[in-house]
Amino acid sequence: MVVLALSTACGSRLPESDFEHRDRGTPSAPAADRSPVRVGIITSATSPVGGSAFTGPRDGAKAWFERLNARGGIDGRRVEVRECDDGGSGVGNNECVHELIDEEKVVALVATTALDYAGAERVSRARVPDIGGQPIGAAYDTYSHLYGIYGSLAPRDGTTGWDGKQYGGTEVYRYFKREHGARTAAVVSYNQPASAAYARLVERGLKAEGYKVVTEQVDFALPNFRAVAADLKEQGADLVFDAIDTHGNARLCQAMDDVGAEVTAKVTNVQNWTSTVAEDYKDSPRCRNALWATGSSRNHEDTDQDAVREFRDATKGLKAHSQWQLEGWAAAMWFTDAAKSCAEQGITRVCVDDFMNRSQGYTADGLLIPVRFERLAEPPKSRRTCLSVARWEDDRGWVSQGDMNNTCFEVPQLSYQP
Repeated sequence: MVVLALSTACGSRLPESDFEHRDRGTPSAPAADRSPVRVGIITSATSPVGGSAFTGPRDGAKAWFERLNARGGIDGRRVEVRECDDGGSGVGNNECVHELIDEEKVVALVATTALDYAGAERVSRARVPDIGGQPIGAAYDTYSHLYGIYGSLAPRDGTTGWDGKQYGGTEVYRYFKREHGARTAAVVSYNQPASAAYARLVERGLKAEGYKVVTEQVDFALPNFRAVAADLKEQGADLVFDAIDTHGNARLCQAMDDVGAEVTAKVTNVQNWTSTVAEDYKDSPRCRNALWATGSSRNHEDTDQDAVREFRDATKGLKAHSQWQLEGWAAAMWFTDAAKSCAEQGITRVCVDDFMNRSQGYTADGLLIPVRFERLAEPPKSRRTCLSVARWEDDRGWVSQGDMNNTCFEVPQLSYQP
């Protein structure tokens, strides 16, 4: 089961890095070292939840590096990508960390997407920057030198969040209350720890925003989605939030259509923000056209934006497009900007890490809501947080609902146990 970041680093937009406007493939200065720059990508490509569940960030990052190399690499040095599939297990993850860090001697990890990031502490001890990883678990709010794609305000001193608690905001629920007048919301999860923990946070956030909340939990191995759908109809839910995977979402939607459960919005997470909606939800047209997705990166279908258009052009050979691919692309761009900053002194782990620790927000040419890493001694009680929102329409695909840098709210930060 995949559960993504529960809060995002966001706020008023800061000036973009000077590196973000530079042609990253053009050498900026003569350099004696023309050896390849080696990076590692760890992906749970053959995890128990499915072969394609975790590969989006990897594919996006590889597409970036292929285009970068075609334009001359980083100051004339090619980027060599070393991949490792950890199989979705902690043992496999530790083996990948050892292989890439100790044997391949990668400068950094990029776009890590691990179901069980058991090797995170080892990465931190080795002081290897891990850039733009997907925070499926608590690692990116626990360890130094790990830089999740959505940022972190936590001390990252070896203890998760603040005294073992992480914090998330209520911006998503505030949005639907303000824009659509929603008052009753259902939360559907699996009886699996990560899924249940995320669902509890969603429930708390909804209640903090004044919603009546209906909770539904299904068995991970033998889920009875029809019973859930029937109860949603009876309870009159305006919104449905989930802490389940794409396959589970499709089955839930089909069950909702079968029993006639209609909602204002079926709200899903960034992992399910893909171009395969028409196929994945082919048996549930009503529910399909009530799908909404929220996140912290620019809609991968916003091709009126130059940065999105470049991403789409570079990934046109892929069978489908997804938000995770775009975020993997942004992670690789982030590493590239960090490496470019090291042109004079040489591309080292220390230099790349220094770039990542800068306080200014990073946007990846406007693909990300500004990402920050701060080490606050105390968790914030409230925070101004921005939101990327899109809605699925059969004849148009994912349609953005306003600009993500202007859809912002001052919301409370609620604690939860990861």
